[in-house]
Amino acid sequence: MAARARSVRLLSSLPGRARQLNAGAAAAAGDVFLFLHADSHLPPSAKRVLEDTLSDPAVVGGRFDVCFDRPSMWGAIISTLMNVRSRISRISTGDQAIFVRRQVFERLGGYSDIPIMEDIDFSTRLKQAGRTAAIRDRVMTSFRRWERDGPLRTILLMWSLRFLYWIGVSPHRLTRLYAAVR
Repeated sequence: MAARARSVRLLSSLPGRARQLNAGAAAAAGDVFLFLHADSHLPPSAKRVLEDTLSDPAVVGGRFDVCFDRPSMWGAIISTLMNVRSRISRISTGDQAIFVRRQVFERLGGYSDIPIMEDIDFSTRLKQAGRTAAIRDRVMTSFRRWERDGPLRTILLMWSLRFLYWIGVSPHRLTRLYAAVR
């Protein structure tokens, strides 16, 4: 689909999300980068809200709130908790459409070349670089993984991986663990 779109430039890179995100940033021409997962959609207000948010030079980047594409009780609970957790911790996941000023991205060295937790690592470094924004407008993302694997199982898996990451388990080891339980 991307190859057929006139306004899209299709890039290739080595495997790995961090490498792909960095390749996209290297090819981009703008002063602000927004990283959007392929199964996510920006709200119609995104451009205006980003311009308003970034009109404050103290804001180095940030993220959007998230909602799911299939309304359900579980989806509402999970997205609300994700948004609250992120607002309190100032740590974002890729599903939340992380955005950053180019100069800050470059100063931080982009995404770390790790196979998992690249979004957690980057947003942790981003909040140390300055003020981050938590935009309340919602990015809509796929609920597919949650439906396929079950909400409780997915929550336990994600929180377990994050906990192990926070206590220092290598992202390479976490990748093997993630593959083993999937």
